[in-house]
Amino acid sequence: MPARTAARRRVRAAAATAVVAAVAGTALMPLSAYAATAEDNGALKITMSVPEVPSGPLKRGGATEAFELTVTNPSNEARAFHPWIDGLAAGPGLLQKSDVTFKIEPIDAPPTESSIGQQNGGWQATFYPADKSKDGFEVPAGRKLTWRVTVGLGASYPTNKGELTLDASSYKDEVPAAGKASRTFKTDTPAHVGKFTTAISGIGPCQGSTAPDCRELNVKYRVTGGGEFNTALATKLTLHTPDGATPDVQVRAAQAGTAWQDVKPGAGNNGFTLPEITKSFSAASGEHTTRLQIKLGPKAKLTKATQINAIAEVGFAQGNTWAFDRVDTKIELAPPTTTSPSPSPSGSASPSPSASTSPSPSASASTTAATTGTTTTTTTGSSGTLANTGASSNTGLYSALAAALVATGGAAVWLGARRRKAACRA
Repeated sequence: MPARTAARRRVRAAAATAVVAAVAGTALMPLSAYAATAEDNGALKITMSVPEVPSGPLKRGGATEAFELTVTNPSNEARAFHPWIDGLAAGPGLLQKSDVTFKIEPIDAPPTESSIGQQNGGWQATFYPADKSKDGFEVPAGRKLTWRVTVGLGASYPTNKGELTLDASSYKDEVPAAGKASRTFKTDTPAHVGKFTTAISGIGPCQGSTAPDCRELNVKYRVTGGGEFNTALATKLTLHTPDGATPDVQVRAAQAGTAWQDVKPGAGNNGFTLPEITKSFSAASGEHTTRLQIKLGPKAKLTKATQINAIAEVGFAQGNTWAFDRVDTKIELAPPTTTSPSPSPSGSASPSPSASTSPSPSASASTTAATTGTTTTTTTGSSGTLANTGASSNTGLYSALAAALVATGGAAVWLGARRRKAACRA
């Protein structure tokens, strides 16, 4: 190898090594450096002290516990503070605002008032200056403000909920993640908290009809763990086409031991509220099933088989009605090809398919293929779309064309090989 070439390669290798090292050094910069930068910004920081004289687990409607909440401003200028405490509890469902008791008293802070709400689906508390002319608190430069907070469990605290966690921050994002504070309180409710699940299954033709404009399905609910729900549960069903439009549909529902009943849409076709699950639903209740029939209405504009998105959201029937669980699937509806009977008005809540009824497709509209000889037939969804991939009268023509292409390709390869050999000899 020429000396000049070797020297150039050594120089290039050294330069590449230097670049990699520089990039690696930047990428591997210690996280502590970023943390120090954030701390130097003088951002607000919240702390929550250990509860005063802990009396054991909090009891429903019983004794409370108190702690100090402090916000510190290490910067050299005053900062605004809009405090916000978010309450979360282990276990299924959500907390209502009456489930937690809350009181706040200023220790080294301006006169303070507070309110309890349910924004974003959970228990929440905010506190603010009693002076209504001020929007939030002002934390002086290099100073701190301190309050005494007292919390407890309301008599309505659900028996299927476990420990309570309070997260303190600011609803105007004045406190970075590293400056937020959290504290968890043990409760005397069941230690084994459970989980709530919703599922959709059994999608198939409507009872008494094989027309593609009507489908039946099951919405199933189950809960595990100890305790029970202390309020009824409501389910909102929304339906829309892939382009987001709301189709004209009719919905009927039936629960165990009840007859089919029409379910009317909300104002502006804002979903359908299904029959409620009664109060005290628990693991001991077993699986609860609501049977649905969804049929195209007289004003439906669908001209072909269409996948309809079906979303079921579950929440409390009263109070904090924010959905805490949801399930979604797709059902295929199509205009009826022939006149067929409407879904049976029978009082039975369970389907009674005849022997000729085809198997119900799954919620995911899985594809089943049946192969016989050289022909494959693929059926998708409940309406069935066929794709013939076997031999036909055009097979001979396509075979001849394929043979010609193969021959042409072979000649091109042979000619290329001869040219390369001639070049090598030259």
